[in-house]
Amino acid sequence: MSTSIRSAKRKPGREKPDHEVVIVGAGLGGIGAAIALQRKGIHDFVIVDKWDRVGGTWHANTYPGVAVDIPSFIYSFSYEQRSDWSRVFAPGNELQHYAEDMVDKYWLREKLRLGTTITSAEFDEEANIWRARTDGGAEITARFVVAAVGGLERPKMPDIEGIDSFGGTLMHTALWDSDVSLKGKKVAVIGTGATSLQLVPSIADETGHLEVYQRTPIWVFPKRDSEVTGVGRAVLSNKWARSAIRMVGTVATEVGMSGMVAGPTWFVNANRRLAEIPVRRWMRSQVKDPVVREKLIPTYGLGCKRPSMSNDYLKTFNRGDVSLVTESIEKITETGIRTADGVDHDVDVLICATGFSLWEKGSIPSFPVRGRGGKDLSEFWDTQRYQSYQGVSVPDYPNMFTITGPYGFVLGSYIWMIEATAAHLSRAIAETKRRGATVCEIKQHEHEKYFAKSLRRQSKNFLFTSTCDGSNTYYINSHGDSPFRPSTHGEMYWQNRHYDLDVYRYSNDSVPARPKVAVAAAGENS
Repeated sequence: MSTSIRSAKRKPGREKPDHEVVIVGAGLGGIGAAIALQRKGIHDFVIVDKWDRVGGTWHANTYPGVAVDIPSFIYSFSYEQRSDWSRVFAPGNELQHYAEDMVDKYWLREKLRLGTTITSAEFDEEANIWRARTDGGAEITARFVVAAVGGLERPKMPDIEGIDSFGGTLMHTALWDSDVSLKGKKVAVIGTGATSLQLVPSIADETGHLEVYQRTPIWVFPKRDSEVTGVGRAVLSNKWARSAIRMVGTVATEVGMSGMVAGPTWFVNANRRLAEIPVRRWMRSQVKDPVVREKLIPTYGLGCKRPSMSNDYLKTFNRGDVSLVTESIEKITETGIRTADGVDHDVDVLICATGFSLWEKGSIPSFPVRGRGGKDLSEFWDTQRYQSYQGVSVPDYPNMFTITGPYGFVLGSYIWMIEATAAHLSRAIAETKRRGATVCEIKQHEHEKYFAKSLRRQSKNFLFTSTCDGSNTYYINSHGDSPFRPSTHGEMYWQNRHYDLDVYRYSNDSVPARPKVAVAAAGENS
């Protein structure tokens, strides 16, 4: 840690920071955190974001066909439900507008500092404040930091030889260039995940010829989507009817998604096997060519990676101008793609629908974070396993909280996690202020107990069985862990709002770094 950070002239906790809280990220996570703070009477905060508009993922992702894959009446804050969605699964621009509306309704516009990138954050142990640096060289100080940068922050380009030598147009779906015309072009899409399912049918009519490069097929469900008409809006305008519909949808999502991770083994296996038969039957009914059809059917179990929904994706391969390529890619050439069978495929526009760096080192948070003793958070997670208390707090990083931390996200609506983790961190910050303290830090043994419990639960998960062989799932990271919270939505909701406040240590004095504890070993042996 630099001498300026540890200046002996400062008295612990006496320097007045610029703000009580700095929130990094103006997506739905940052907005949700800000509202949670307001509800606890905390109004001295600033929201910093690199983009020029709010919305995060829903501002950054503008590729054709982008839409939410959770019904809109679930993918919205419980305290800010609305009835004017255009479709059951709203297009991405409506989610961005939803974020804008939230900012205005909750008077957050004056709190925004857009077009500003946080390049580092460091805890000042003498002053008990965080010092965040921006890309413009300025410093923002705050007692507390909330990292709400989200998991879909760093687009992941495929690690393929020669990709930098491609002579045509190269794009990642998360950095879509709307000025690039696909009309009549030979277009290649690498990837067959949820993004590709939305993109491919949306551009097929425009391209001259479209090739889709598949490494691992994805489970595809029919999408029960429709336009929300006057009758639908009238129903959703009634708060009791809307809440009832939301409850039914929430329970269904809970059973179908989080239940696959947290449910008892007999339930998970039965649920998965019963669902696989009709889904495979439906998938096969969508594709005419028997060879192509079988290439699109997953051989791994349902739930090993996130399934998606589309009424059009599979049917797109019935077109004569759309090809499915399952040969592995050997290299990218100046003129296109060479596959392992030696065939050169000419390409004008190469689109990478290859997702995001989710668990990799340096991905979350997307900027260096140094806590007590200058300990780098990314380095800690890389060497000691990805871990945090309820997805929110990590020992040795006082006064810092995350919205999308490890073991904090139950599979389902992203908004559930935002509300839960925002409620958690706002309680901790409010309690720190109530006690007149300047330091709030999760106790080491409480953190270890939670991590051990998470590891113990995840060890029973079918993700680690032969059922998922060949799935290439991002649910498991490089450490062999699955850092999703192995619990139900209901448990997450309750625990984040009712945890014992004394799991945190509150004080006005900095304390020396504790000796390193073998957290991973403790978790494995519990």
